[in-house]
Amino acid sequence: MTSDHRALLKHMFEAAVEAAAPAHCVPSHLPPPPKGRTIVVGAGKAAAAMAAAVEAHWPGPLEGLVVTRYGHGAPTERIKVVEASHPVPDEAGPAAARAILDLVHGLTEDDLVLALISGGGSALLALPGGAIALADKQQINRALLKSGAHIGEMNCVRKHLSAIKGGRLAAAAAPARVVSLIISDVPGDDLSVIASGPTVADSTTLADARAVLEKYQIDMSPAVRSHLADPANETPKPGDPRLANVTNVLIATPQSSLEAAAKIAREAGFAPLILGNAIEGEARECGMVHAGIARQCAGYGQPAAPPCAIISGGETTVTVRGKGRGGRNAEFLLSLAVALDSHPGIWALAADTDGIDGSEDNAGAIIGPDTLARAAQAGLDLKAMLADNDAYSAFAALDDLLITGPTRTNVNDLRAILVTDQDRT
Repeated sequence: MTSDHRALLKHMFEAAVEAAAPAHCVPSHLPPPPKGRTIVVGAGKAAAAMAAAVEAHWPGPLEGLVVTRYGHGAPTERIKVVEASHPVPDEAGPAAARAILDLVHGLTEDDLVLALISGGGSALLALPGGAIALADKQQINRALLKSGAHIGEMNCVRKHLSAIKGGRLAAAAAPARVVSLIISDVPGDDLSVIASGPTVADSTTLADARAVLEKYQIDMSPAVRSHLADPANETPKPGDPRLANVTNVLIATPQSSLEAAAKIAREAGFAPLILGNAIEGEARECGMVHAGIARQCAGYGQPAAPPCAIISGGETTVTVRGKGRGGRNAEFLLSLAVALDSHPGIWALAADTDGIDGSEDNAGAIIGPDTLARAAQAGLDLKAMLADNDAYSAFAALDDLLITGPTRTNVNDLRAILVTDQDRT
């Protein structure tokens, strides 16, 4: 694989991540200190880095606690950082959520709650509501992750099984002022979906949550079924007076990261074509569609003439049917490579901006015109591995995994395809 193209793709990914780095986007959005106390709470893959950025720029006293994914911590002095399991919650998440609710309890109008919210916060704030057991939430989380449900559907269910999400954190903090700084990882930047909107009024309903579980034929324990049938367990809705003193601020988005990647491509002589920041659907099907667009560019100069960079963001899904190791970005790329069928002059990267593609140790992977040939030489049947959801193993064998470690931010995925003017027909 041409090293220059691989290096350019990595540079584009790094620029996308840097655009959403908390040290870059938090300071300019900090509110003025209150008359009373400042309590910092938060959850998500970027929560620890966001807390560190607050500490570095806050002019007065503060205290608080944030919860992040294992391995995504950052050094802080005044804000406690707790690490917990993601995407399937463990006992550390509920303990942190209970501590956060305790911190915001009993505040006054003179106090400020600064909430630091980013993707991943939904699983990390896994405090079951009512009589629901953590094991119930774990079972439903696992089933949703394998079902192909999109992030909005998953978070609708999570909000209605929670004691803290879906606006409940903000309601618990009333009458204190609440300012949430939010890094988006969802298509459309819907604030109520990011981390299941702990400080945002929820327009979805108990009936919606039941419908999602029924749609994907996910078993409900008696406790879950009873909880979702009780109107008393409905989330705070728009207009709820407990949320009247809440301000939610979007400080980093997938679009800004795509534009940062596009800038790098343009500077390298590749005309950027951003397809969208909210691409959803099955990862392997999205791979086939992107391959078709890349071929059209290479062969006919439509919708962009080579050299060009096809860029997209969003969050695809994987309906797990095989027994392999994977992740949505690796699966997208493996499908793309198979569909391109060694087309000359096309390279691609797909990676999660949080540095972790699903539950593996890679952010994503990179492919080139020689991917299929090298796979055949190594005795790998890429079509069979795709069918087995084994994309991680394929790229590990080819030494094409992109491994960055946790980036401590999260604005969803970056997919970048470089189409050169080589062999244009």
